[in-house]
Formats: sequence, C-alpha cells, structure tokens
Amino acid sequence: MAQITEQYGEWPLKRLMTEVVGSGHKSADDMTRDQASEAMTRILDHEPDHTTLGAFWLANRWKRNTPEELAAYIDVMAEESVNVAAPDCDPVDCGANYDGKGRSAILGVGAGVVAAAAGTPVVAHSGDRVPTQKQDAYKHVLDALEIRTEIEPDESAAMVDETGFGFYYQPQFNPGIDALADRRDMMGVRTFVNTIETLANPAGADVHLGSFYHLPYAKRIIDTFEASERYDVPRVVMFQGMEGYDDIRPGSTTVAVGEAGELEDFTIETPEYGMDFDEEDLGVEDVAADSAAITEDVLAGEREGAFADAIALNGAFRIYAREDCESLDDGLAMARDAIADGSAEAVLDDLRAF
Repeated sequence: MAQITEQYGEWPLKRLMTEVVGSGHKSADDMTRDQASEAMTRILDHEPDHTTLGAFWLANRWKRNTPEELAAYIDVMAEESVNVAAPDCDPVDCGANYDGKGRSAILGVGAGVVAAAAGTPVVAHSGDRVPTQKQDAYKHVLDALEIRTEIEPDESAAMVDETGFGFYYQPQFNPGIDALADRRDMMGVRTFVNTIETLANPAGADVHLGSFYHLPYAKRIIDTFEASERYDVPRVVMFQGMEGYDDIRPGSTTVAVGEAGELEDFTIETPEYGMDFDEEDLGVEDVAADSAAITEDVLAGEREGAFADAIALNGAFRIYAREDCESLDDGLAMARDAIADGSAEAVLDDLRAF
C-alpha cells in the first residue's frame, strides 16, 4: 500500500473516508481539488478496494459534491479517459442522464434531427444500459431507427459534419467510466459518476444542454463548468426535464442559463405555445421501439398532436440553446418548417445511410 500511496499521493479513499467525507451528511467536510483529483485518479485506475469505493461513492451522495469537487472529477476524467473528437461545426452537446427513461418517449433524437435540419448541429451521447436504472437511452432509440451507434469518436464527429446530428458512444469515447459499470451496478443507487459522465462533452462543444430535477442542481453544474480547468464551455443551458431526461416536460418547465458565471432562470409554459397535453399523453409502452416509431412518423410529417408538438418544441429549444434564433417562438417556427418541407426526414435518411 505504501508504494501505491506514493504513486498517487497522500489521500487513498479509505483515508478520505476516515478524515474528510465519511462522517455523515451533516458533519462531513468537503474535499480540496487535489483530494478529489487524487480520488478520481485512483478510481479510474481501479486502485480502491471495492468496499471502500462503494462507501466513498455513498458518502459523496450523502454530503453532496461541491462544484470544485465535481470540476476536479471531470478534469481527471477528461485527462485520463475522454477521447474528444470535435467536428468542424460547433454543435449543441446534449448530456441526458445515461441511465435512461422508463415511462415516456425519448424525444431527443427527433428534436436533434429537427434542429439539425433547421441549421443547428446537435450531438447526443450515452452508454448501453447504464446503472442504476439501466433503461432506454439515446443509443437504443437510434438502434431501433437502424442508425449506427457503436462507432469510434472520429466517426461520430464525421456524422455530425455530414448530417448535422451525431451520436457518441460511451464505451468508445469514455472507456474509463464505462469500465466502472459493474461496480456502479452493485451500488444500487446513483453516484456522482452518473453526473459527471453527462458532462464529458466528447465533441468539444461550446454549448452544453442538460437536465435537472431542482434549480440548485442546475447552478451546481453551471458552477462546475466555471470551476473546471479542462473544459471551456461558455454557455450552459439546463432545464427541468421529463423523467430527468433532456425532454421538456408538458406544463411548466424551469430553465437555467449560465454564461460567464452568471445565471438566468425562466420558465417555459407549454400552453402558451398552443400545446394542451400532459406528461401522460407522452407515455409509451416500449420506450426505445415506440420512440423510434414516433420519431419516424413525426419527421415524415405523418403524425400530428402531442408527440409532434413536443418534438418540435424540443427541437426549437436546441436551436435556442445555440442562439440560432431570436426567441423560442422563432425557433419553433424554424423547427416546424424543417418538418413541413421534408428537411428533417432527409437528415434521418442521411443518418441511416452514414
């Protein structure tokens, strides 16, 4: 152990548990950047004992990570694991929760294709049955649409440049995090790894689009990017997604936009856009298969109603996130035009041919 400690530093996870983070959610101390960095380096190297690792993850969950700790984690992840392949264009980075959805349709594929057809390039990324929920995510909808997903990062970047929409597959662009899947599965609860993997930004985008349950979490992510020494993401757009995913929920959705360390928040009221439906109207039985079929029908102009409106609005929000429209109303008009003139369906065809 002495040799291992000398290799990494002074703070093995067991010591961090004993002296810093392990005393409970009210009395635990926060780690310094150096301590959190060393912890993440050890984790990616599979150095900690499995029991100690689980305890460390749980202690972090109880005490809640600070932006400085999260920034240290993502910086080590960027250094040790993430293979960035930036396309020539500058897309919106969509970082939805990797462990997926289980009740409602995944709208992000359709929304991303619509935005791409309207001139806003979009990148999505996910793994395959990621703990803890191990439910359907971006990959599974794309698979059901017969679009290639298990591709190298350079191919993902080429996909973005050729079609306007690209998918990055976690085992290929972030193998160090993917290799922790078994340990994460044994935890039975989410850990900070579920947070940081969504921030990997494999396309090197200037805009990150993510989701949250509560506004303080959005501020934490915005402050995390601000504190990062490896990531330069000038614009971070977070919103209160349906099932914690990057789909705007019907009714009222809180949005937080972070730029230059400043945060602005507002709400999207879907009835103001003529959308009179609730979350149950977007429910599906088979998330991957049904989401793919809905996406195909909407992009072909063969489906109207709640799903078509929701995909158009989410497409508009991606256009807005990149500041390619003056207002969400303008973005919605652009999204609907891309569907009506066949541009969105053409992007889907290009993705299948890629």
